[in-house]
Amino acid sequence: MHSLLSRGNSVLAYTLSVLVTLTFACFLSTILVDYRTGTEMQTLKIEVKNLPEYGVSKKINDLGHITFNLDTDLTSLFNWNVKQLFVYMTAEYETPTNTLNQVILWDKIILRGENSNLRLKNMRTKYYFWDDGNGLRGNKNVTLTLSYNIIPNVGRLPIVGAIGSHTFSFPSQYTR
Repeated sequence: MHSLLSRGNSVLAYTLSVLVTLTFACFLSTILVDYRTGTEMQTLKIEVKNLPEYGVSKKINDLGHITFNLDTDLTSLFNWNVKQLFVYMTAEYETPTNTLNQVILWDKIILRGENSNLRLKNMRTKYYFWDDGNGLRGNKNVTLTLSYNIIPNVGRLPIVGAIGSHTFSFPSQYTR
């Protein structure tokens, strides 16, 4: 006869095997979903200042200030397997010293059940737009893009870029 511990072990192993199989089936049911969605962005107020960055060093760097409008509907991204979204706006630009600069300017966590229709008007950036030098003044090709990390209940953690971007240029004179 089998002991009580042996029978309990068998039941637990079988239960875990079934749960793993069901979890994998749930993962497979949403692996081919296209999570891209459209977005519209617009910059309203664009300024650049030349200030010392006291947090790192006293070196004088460019600091950009922008206000923006953002219009995107992320409700189609939520299905039964999406727990939350981490949405963030990135500025990408090129300077003579660096071929690619990326700065996160704004982010938001959207939980399932919250309003995921973002219609933001006249928003300021959440984070400082520092450049490690003087690469913002007169820069003609700064591109804003919206991306999001999808946090699922089960499965991989995709990083998806929204369809659409906005390109703007900084003024050639510093703002006082």
